[in-house]
Amino acid sequence: MSESRFAQLPAHEQESIVFHLRLLKQSYEAFRAKAPFNEAELGHDEIAFLASFEQLIKNMVALDPNHVFLGQQLVTQQISKYPEHTECWVRDLFWYFGGDCLHYMPDEEIEKFQQLDDARYEAINENRVFEREKVRNRILGFH
Repeated sequence: MSESRFAQLPAHEQESIVFHLRLLKQSYEAFRAKAPFNEAELGHDEIAFLASFEQLIKNMVALDPNHVFLGQQLVTQQISKYPEHTECWVRDLFWYFGGDCLHYMPDEEIEKFQQLDDARYEAINENRVFEREKVRNRILGFH
């Protein structure tokens, strides 16, 4: 990933897109490690799912404004076809994509991600660097 591609964005948006792109790639790798996505011969549905995932990553890198909607569609498709693999998603992505993805998050989790967003916007408004990992770990209880 070329972070210089994101240089046109304000620093806080660069941080967000780079962070979520990293999580998207981690999620992709988690799917690739599980059957049926790790088999030598993939079925049509699996090929199509992985191709959609790869396209989503490309769209996100290209800053395509539709990448959020495409992410929502991919999550919904995955949960419908492969519900046993929902744990492959890093949960932050459900919040990032929003929309229908929020239906797959309990209220307590939504509240925590809202707190994370509030802390981010507070840092932006105060012209401070947002230490996402530190704040995220504190709010989500990942110490």
